[in-house]
Parts: sequence; C-alpha cells; structure tokens
Amino acid sequence: MKLTDFKALTFDCYGTLIDWESGVYLATQAMRTVGNLSISRDEQLEAFARHESTVQTETPAALYSDVLTETHRRMAADLGVKGLTEDDHRRFGESVPYWPAFDDSASALRRLKKHFQLVILSNVHRAGFAASNRRLGVEFDHIITAQDVGSYKPTPRNYEVMIEDMGKRGIAPSEILHTAESLYHDHWRAGQFGLSRAWIYRRHGQEGFGATRKPEIDVTPEWKFHSLAEMADAVEAEA
Repeated sequence: MKLTDFKALTFDCYGTLIDWESGVYLATQAMRTVGNLSISRDEQLEAFARHESTVQTETPAALYSDVLTETHRRMAADLGVKGLTEDDHRRFGESVPYWPAFDDSASALRRLKKHFQLVILSNVHRAGFAASNRRLGVEFDHIITAQDVGSYKPTPRNYEVMIEDMGKRGIAPSEILHTAESLYHDHWRAGQFGLSRAWIYRRHGQEGFGATRKPEIDVTPEWKFHSLAEMADAVEAEA
C-alpha cells in the first residue's frame, strides 16, 4: 500500500494542523497568574485533557466554546485556583480563533491538495473552525464538525457520519487515509472502522500525551510522521 493509493485525507484539525497545546496553554495565562501555579506546562495540559473529555462525554451536543468554558471552570477547581471570574472562563471558551497553526500546516496542505481531497473531521464548532481555516489558507473539500454531528470524537457516530458523507462523494473507506495526531480521539477509533491511518506525531521527543488522554487500547497507525511537511515530502516522493 502506498500513500498515493488513497483519494482523500480526512484530517483532525486541533493538535494536527492547529497547535492546540500552545493555544490552550497561552489561553490559560489568567489561571497561572491568579492561581500562582507552579506546575509544568504538561501537567496543566494533562488537567485540560482530563476535564475536556469528561465535559464532551457529559454534554455531547454542547458547542465547543461552551465545552471549553466548562473545562476551564473545572480545571480551576481541580488545580485549586480561586479568584477567576466567569469572564475568565468565557474568554478561554472563545479562544479557539487565536490558537496558532503549526508552521508547516498551510504549505503542506497546499502540497497535499494536489494529490487528494482534503476533509476535516474536527471536535469543534463551525465558527471556531472557520477562524482556524483562515490560518490554514486552503479550501477543504468537505468539513464535518462536532456541531454538525452532535457528538465528539472518539464517539463512533462521528466516524459513521464521515464515512457516510464520503460514500456520497464516491469515496470508499478503503480510499480514505485518516490523518491525525491524537491516538485517543482519532487513531484507535478510526482503526475500529477499518480506516488506514497516518500519525502526525507532533509530540515526538516529549513524554506523555499532553492535551489528549491516553488511548484505551494499543494503537499502531500504518504511517508515522513527525510533521505534516514530512508526510507531504513522502507523498511527493511516491508521486
């Protein structure tokens, strides 16, 4: 099997194309300042991962901005931070448009678009992704958000909707390469649906899972790259 055998790349966005760990960390500055936190960046990201996934499970139909607001509120309580206002929680909830793209995302996406349809399958709301899309500078062929589905990955329904939508576009599951960073949100569930997977391992060289939870099972994607640019290089070499 070669990369160029596929017709479509279905992308996770946050953590894969958008640097959500830097975005989350920068947006929690008020928590560190008010709470005088002495924990590491990864410890704070791990607290985010615990609470975000719980809120998504409890309120699958909530907009991602509301999920983030409640996540921030629970993080503060968990970390013993007092003195934050409701405006502080809400500002974090509305921070997605300010999260930066990885340096290679825009250029690599333009290169990959020459060979594949590009599709988004993201745990975010439409307005949040629209802002991020402007940072990515490419027109995606199809966009599916958690708001569209009414649930958050790794819920099976998100993948069912994506596979159904791609089928309507004439693309079979065997022609899809799911491309993502998160083993928890993406790779283990995509594997259960028989999808081939490319792991964009943005956290290479770091310990732990950062802003995502540990996957529930062992996961071995078919391809692993340390950046999207590295994947684009491999595609061009095949082509």
